[in-house]
Amino acid sequence: MDYKNKSKHQEEPPQIITRAPIPKGREVIGIIEQRYGGNKMKVNCLDGKERNCRVPGRLKRKLWLRPNDVVIIEPWELDNEKGDVILKYHSNQIEWLKRNGFLKTEEKEF
Repeated sequence: MDYKNKSKHQEEPPQIITRAPIPKGREVIGIIEQRYGGNKMKVNCLDGKERNCRVPGRLKRKLWLRPNDVVIIEPWELDNEKGDVILKYHSNQIEWLKRNGFLKTEEKEF
């Protein structure tokens, strides 16, 4: 068998995204500013608030997050200064959000 050309970690060509999930209801787009450790982080949201967010247990091993990642946040009902991370956008989805005006272009480059 020829294993030389096959690799588990082979890069796939970038996909062209024609649409990205947009926030619904109380959800807000945010940019991760700092990781605190564990599943906690500080997120600057596009509604002007800075929230202390966490990754819920069902997504803890699926979402790998770093500073400057663009995510969707769902604020808590009782404490609006905290929230849960629902989804992480990929780079091609971020470009789609910028083109369609959901994400401001004067923000930091991602």
